[in-house]
Amino acid sequence: MNINEFRKLSDTHWEISPRGNMRVPAIIHASEDLIRDMDDKVHEQLVNVTMLPGIVGAAHAMPDAHWGYGFPIGGVAAFDADQGGVISAGGVGFDISCGVRTHLTGLRREEIEARRRPLADALFAHIPAGIGSQGDIRLDRQDMEAMLAGGAAWALAEGYGVARDLDFIEDHGRAEDAVPRHVSEHAQQRQQREMGTLGSGNHYLEVQEVSEIHDPEAARVFGLVKGECVVTIHCGSRGLGHQIGTEFLREMAITAADHGIALPDRELACAPIQSDTGQRYIGAMRAAINCALANRQIIGHLTREVFSRFWPDRALPLMFDVSHNTCKPEPHGDGRQRLLYVHRKGATRAWGPGHPGIPEPYRDVGQPVLIGGSMGTESWVLAGMASSEATAFSSACHGAGRRMSRNQARKRWGGRQVMDELDARGITVRSPSPRGVAEEAPGAYKDVAAVVLASEHAGLARRVARLRPVVCIKG
Repeated sequence: MNINEFRKLSDTHWEISPRGNMRVPAIIHASEDLIRDMDDKVHEQLVNVTMLPGIVGAAHAMPDAHWGYGFPIGGVAAFDADQGGVISAGGVGFDISCGVRTHLTGLRREEIEARRRPLADALFAHIPAGIGSQGDIRLDRQDMEAMLAGGAAWALAEGYGVARDLDFIEDHGRAEDAVPRHVSEHAQQRQQREMGTLGSGNHYLEVQEVSEIHDPEAARVFGLVKGECVVTIHCGSRGLGHQIGTEFLREMAITAADHGIALPDRELACAPIQSDTGQRYIGAMRAAINCALANRQIIGHLTREVFSRFWPDRALPLMFDVSHNTCKPEPHGDGRQRLLYVHRKGATRAWGPGHPGIPEPYRDVGQPVLIGGSMGTESWVLAGMASSEATAFSSACHGAGRRMSRNQARKRWGGRQVMDELDARGITVRSPSPRGVAEEAPGAYKDVAAVVLASEHAGLARRVARLRPVVCIKG
């Protein structure tokens, strides 16, 4: 990307001032090197977002930003419904409420290492992964409606997990005001056999070693101990969320002109929050959030079942579960707070210390922010910072961010080659698709260490612990 298009506010804040049809500035929170490594579409898409009605403050891009559909992935924007603000299905994404969930194991790396390959085989056999993967759970119409309304709380009532889990899931595991009837029959059919499955793409289940501690107090509060291992799950709402996004993007593109909205890009199809289309999408999106929360809750339970075969005394308590790819109404602002609809596409909520929505044991140090890296590098646990509220509506990055398309990655690497190279480094990968492994090769992603360092310098979230992969189950 041409960095000369931006005005430098600091080493990690770069701005394009409003011009033409821009209603607010566009801001990228990243180092100069990360910005230069971004594709030009990030600039174009971020500027387009600033042109949407009712946008507040600025359109933001996180350090891991890259080209997406409509909004850049790593994009954050807030809208005021009372000022004609809109909601965009492209600003949420197709994998609604894709997110990350981390369980503590209390097991040392050497304990895992002694059983690494059989553990990988057992996890791969017990947790379905890959395109079109299906599990043993089959939902009828009544079950589907209950799941879409209840989220992780529904999964718990069905016997998946323990009551304590809900205290450590974003929004206590349930998005309020979900409207299952606004989810089409086709979307529901796609999900009937997909609960408790990882899916494909960049989704994974990893056993990871806590290899470095950067904030000892926050690490202690979160339960992270150097040399011990955690299990991290990354997945979302599967076919149901994708179908909701597809259907409402089509409807929003058709009806935008009826609302007097001139779209700078058809992919930014949107509807006024207070319109019929906007309200139906919000109800369906919240149902998809519940689907994702229930899905991760079930996978967490399945993971516990596998670990109990090897270590019967380990409960694998949940550390935290947080989503990206959402739009939520939240109070924001200094002094006079107002309710804003915050789109976070490939970005994570990152409340700072003291926020009442943070689980009480974590409140003094800030919300855990779970950052997924590539399967051959590292992931991170961050903590939200108070400065993130004024900087980017309490938001932070969500991962490493792609630097190469999936097609480019396939041309450069072979899946078997990647798996063998990682195995030689002590990282066991299991996947139904060598092609998918090639697409997710470590070299296809940005340097996640640089991304999280830029997030910290930008005042979005601070580093707590570095996690190194040991076992990776890849869709």
